[in-house]
Amino acid sequence: MATFFGSPPIFSLPLPRTHHISSSTGTPPPTPPPIPPPQSQPPVSNEAKQQKPIKPVTSSTKVESTDWIATSLTRRFGLGAGLAWVGFLAFGVISEQIKTRLEVSQQEANTRNVEKVEEVLLPNGIRYYELKVGGGASPRPGDLVVIDIMGKVEDNGEVFVNTFEGEKRPLALVMGSRPYSKGVCEGIEYVLKTMKAGGKRKVIVPPQLGFGENGADLGTGVQIPPFATLEYIVEVDKVSIAPA
Repeated sequence: MATFFGSPPIFSLPLPRTHHISSSTGTPPPTPPPIPPPQSQPPVSNEAKQQKPIKPVTSSTKVESTDWIATSLTRRFGLGAGLAWVGFLAFGVISEQIKTRLEVSQQEANTRNVEKVEEVLLPNGIRYYELKVGGGASPRPGDLVVIDIMGKVEDNGEVFVNTFEGEKRPLALVMGSRPYSKGVCEGIEYVLKTMKAGGKRKVIVPPQLGFGENGADLGTGVQIPPFATLEYIVEVDKVSIAPA
């Protein structure tokens, strides 16, 4: 723009100031570190998805893990084990039934009637007559013996026990047990020791092995007088182990 007579320029605009940074006067601002791109993860297979994380076993969880194993085995094999036990018990019952039937069949096969009845006198004064020889087992102390029995007083013929007639059940007694009941006496137990299941005898018991000098009151008006000689018919039905 033209000037008049050396005067400063009129209407002059201020010029912008430019800042120059010298390497000697300052340091440039730090550059932020670059952000690493996200790493891509490998795809997870179906087998890895199905696998469960393995939990470390410590001493505090040992009992719990054992219980879990036992519970798993019980759930897995409980029904089969139960069926196995049922089969085992059933097999035991069937075996026992078969054994009993075999014993009964052998007893019946070996039992025979006596053709010639003879009197046998024992040192203790008991007399007996073998009517049928048994083919089964002989009773031992502690065994359960089931017998049919008829007893009467020899002098007057009064019957005080009879399981052969009517609906009366056989008597059961444990060998060696006392006291006796139902008209059974010491002489009958002594004779049973030498009998077998299926056998039958007529037995004459002296007073000292019967009810002695006191006799016996069997109830319902049935009494055995003192010093009575007793006459019995005894048949052994079964010999088995007494229940616990």
